[in-house]
Amino acid sequence: MSEKPIEDNGKAFLVLLLPISFLIIFLVATWRILLAVIVLVIGFKLWQEYQWQQWTHRVNPIFHQLVRENQGRLTPMDLAIKGNFPGTTAKRYLDGKASEFGASIVNSEEAGQSYYFITASILGNILDSSEPVKELPAQAVTKTARSLLAPPPAPIPQEEEPETESLPQQTHEEAKRSLEKQLIFGSLIQSELAKRLNVYSSTVYKRRNDPEFPEWSRSKDPDGIAWTYSEKTKEFFPVEEEG
Repeated sequence: MSEKPIEDNGKAFLVLLLPISFLIIFLVATWRILLAVIVLVIGFKLWQEYQWQQWTHRVNPIFHQLVRENQGRLTPMDLAIKGNFPGTTAKRYLDGKASEFGASIVNSEEAGQSYYFITASILGNILDSSEPVKELPAQAVTKTARSLLAPPPAPIPQEEEPETESLPQQTHEEAKRSLEKQLIFGSLIQSELAKRLNVYSSTVYKRRNDPEFPEWSRSKDPDGIAWTYSEKTKEFFPVEEEG
């Protein structure tokens, strides 16, 4: 009775031993061929990587130019059209650059996938257009000290409460002369329109894509002119009135 389990175990061991033996014999006989195939695959991968690095060096100037022109915003289609190569190649290139420079990737239904690269000049423009912090407490202390040291001034008409953005006022004639001078090319840039509307440049930047921007700009414009923003030229144009 005890010999049968031993015999069954021996047969099972032989069943496993035969495939292992064949595999060992196969590896011994073909190890040179397998080693050559592995070396060829590794060499091909290294050659492909070398070719990619050489190609990226040629594309880098195009990439840097587009970053400057588009203020850091790029899509694979922009790069593919500019460089005249497939979109999949452009996307692979931008994915690598995004990982290298820590760029932001935004997906939208209209523009698809967009890559945002922030440079020092773009960051400086953002900081320059930001609204300054108003020192209201210091201003209140100055008025109090002046009222204690100086005699009470003659009564003057009470000024209306300023808007959230207090900017130097300009006369209607100055704005009109400025508009005639600036509209030589038929458009205004953001800083010029902000000066004309007597608001901060950042306010124009925030509202420029608003559907109600023409009506809002009309209410601020000294001549009651409505303005519209062109995404293509990054400029503002007066809205033609329908007669």
